[in-house]
Amino acid sequence: MRVVKVGFLGFGNIGSGVYQVLRDNADLIEHRDGLRFEVKRMLVRDVNKNRKFMVGTKLTTDVADIAGDPEIEFVCEFMGGIHPAREYILEVLKAGKTVITANKQVLANCWPELQAAAQESGAGLYFEASVAGGIPIIRTMWDSIQANHIDSIMGIINGTTNYILTRMTEEGLSYEEVLESAQKLGLAEPDPTSDVEGYDAMYKLSILGSMGFHTRLPIDVIYHEGITKVTKEDIAYGKEMGYTLKLLAIGKKRGNEVEARVHPAFIPNTHPLASIRGAFNAVFMHGDAVGDLMLYGRGAGDLPTASAIISDLVYACHQDKHRYMTFKNQPFLDPGTTILEDWESEYYLHVKVVDKPGVLAKMTQIFADHEVSVASVFQKNTSAKEGSASVVFVTHKTRELAMKSVLKDLEAEADVLEIKNCIRVEEGEQDA
Repeated sequence: MRVVKVGFLGFGNIGSGVYQVLRDNADLIEHRDGLRFEVKRMLVRDVNKNRKFMVGTKLTTDVADIAGDPEIEFVCEFMGGIHPAREYILEVLKAGKTVITANKQVLANCWPELQAAAQESGAGLYFEASVAGGIPIIRTMWDSIQANHIDSIMGIINGTTNYILTRMTEEGLSYEEVLESAQKLGLAEPDPTSDVEGYDAMYKLSILGSMGFHTRLPIDVIYHEGITKVTKEDIAYGKEMGYTLKLLAIGKKRGNEVEARVHPAFIPNTHPLASIRGAFNAVFMHGDAVGDLMLYGRGAGDLPTASAIISDLVYACHQDKHRYMTFKNQPFLDPGTTILEDWESEYYLHVKVVDKPGVLAKMTQIFADHEVSVASVFQKNTSAKEGSASVVFVTHKTRELAMKSVLKDLEAEADVLEIKNCIRVEEGEQDA
C-alpha cells in the first residue's frame, strides 16, 4: 500500500465532498488501487468558520504551507473563479506538485500559462471534474477514443439551465417563475448570470473543444447566448412541431474549419439529447471510427464532482505526470485552422406583426432577398383588439450572417411590431 499526501485549495461543498468520499471509501480505494490518501493541509479563507467536517490543524490561510510541504505530492483545487485560484495553482505547479482541478473558469481563461508552468516544473495537470461533474468525458476523449478524429460535439453541460427549460417545457411555466423556484431550492445561484447567459457552458466548451479537436479554443472565439429571452410560448410552438428546447454547447470541425457556439436550440424529440431532463448533463459526440457516442450523468453536486476529482487523483498516481500534457510538444492550434463565425443552421423565428393583408408577402420577400429559404410558416395568436398577429417561420438550413441580415431588415419593416425570438434549430448528425 502507498500512502499519498494531498493538499486542498478550498474546503467548501466540493472539498467537503472529496474529503467525505476519501474517508468513507478509503478501504475500497486501497483494495482496488493500493492507495490510501491522507489530506494533510487545506487552504481556506477563514480557519474559524463552522464546517461540515472538523479537521483542526489541517486548515491554513497560507498557500505556502501546501506549496512548500515536501510530503504533499498532489493538490486538489476547488475554489472556483479565476482569482486567487490562478495564482495558487501556478504556485503549487511551480513547486512541482501535480494539480487536480474542477475549475473550468480558470482553465478556459488561463490554460497557456498553466500548461507552461506544469511543463517547466514537470508537474501534471488534471481536470476531469471541470466539465460535466461526474461524467467521465475528459478521460473518454483521452483514453477511450484517442484513435478517432472527433468532428462534432453537442452537449447539455449546464444543469441549471436544463432544469429551468425542463420545467418550462413540462409544466408550461415562465422563465421567471422557474428561476425563482430554482433559487429557493438552491438549484440556481442568487446571481444566476454565469449559468443563464451561457458563460458556464462556454467555459466548458472551450475545454471540450480544445481536447476533442486538438485545437485551442479560447473563450473569445466562442459565440454564446443564454436562455433569458426564451418564453413558454416559444417552447409550446416548438412542441407542436416536434421539437424540444435545450441550451446546447456545439463544436464542429470540418477539415481546417472549426465552429464553437453556445445557445438555445430546438432539437427533434427523437434526438438522444431531447430526453435529458432536470439538472442532468449529457455530451453527444461523433468520431470517425466509433460513430455516435453519448455520455450521461449528473453534471454538478458535491459527490458527483468528488467522484471525478478522486478519479483523476487515483489516475495521476499511476501515470506519468504528463499524461494530460502531451500537447506540450505541438501547437495547440493546428496550422491553418480557421474559427468560423458564419455557420449553418435552420432557424425558428417568432414575430409580432400588424394583422392586415400583404404583411406576410412583405416578410417572405425579405427572406428571399437574402436567399433564405422558408420551410414553413404558421400564424398563431391573433389579437383583434391590438390588430396584431403572431407569425412563426422555420427556415431551411442557411448561413448565420444571412439570417442576421433578414432580422435587420425585418426590424426596419413598419408592419413588424416586434421580433419576439429567433432560435436556432439543430437537427443533429446521428448515424443511420
